[in-house]
Amino acid sequence: MTTAQAEGPVSRPSPRQDELLELAYGYVLAHGLADMSLRPLAQAIGSSPRVLLYLFGSKDGLIRALLDRARRDELAAIEALREDPASADLAETARQVWWWLADPEHRHLLGLWVEAYGRSLADPGGPWAGFAAQTVQDWLELLASRQPPELCRSSAGTAQRTAVLGALRGVMLDLLATGDAERTGEAVEQIVAALRSESRA
Repeated sequence: MTTAQAEGPVSRPSPRQDELLELAYGYVLAHGLADMSLRPLAQAIGSSPRVLLYLFGSKDGLIRALLDRARRDELAAIEALREDPASADLAETARQVWWWLADPEHRHLLGLWVEAYGRSLADPGGPWAGFAAQTVQDWLELLASRQPPELCRSSAGTAQRTAVLGALRGVMLDLLATGDAERTGEAVEQIVAALRSESRA
């Protein structure tokens, strides 16, 4: 192992590193992280294992960079929802989140999230360490921002947004497994209706 490999990736990503990361990200969106091997990945993106190891320090370093890249997409989606005036309350935000999750264009990204989420639970010391917990926190913060301040600060508010997130995650897994957008969408509408009834009570 060279000194550069031992020390990890360079501190400031070069344009080539950014370019290869985007290409590698496209590759794992299509193929997943399971049994990812540097040689076929490098061949697919026009690089070499040696270059990838130099730029990212190790295979684990590359995986961490890919998961950071996936999280940037997640945070961009959350920020867009946060700025959408149509999602001003928790019920409407739940609906908007679902529409984003159900968009077929996001199916590969969701598959990658689910894979990384599961791996971070099964192997908490691996390169995906903390991915699941951070993902939960990211979405809970969005949902908290749509609750009335007094409710948001209460244990009941914490339980409410946790329940909403858990329900959306479960329906998302159902959609990924079955592809049944109509049935899962109707389930989310029931969740939204229950939230509206609760807010009026």
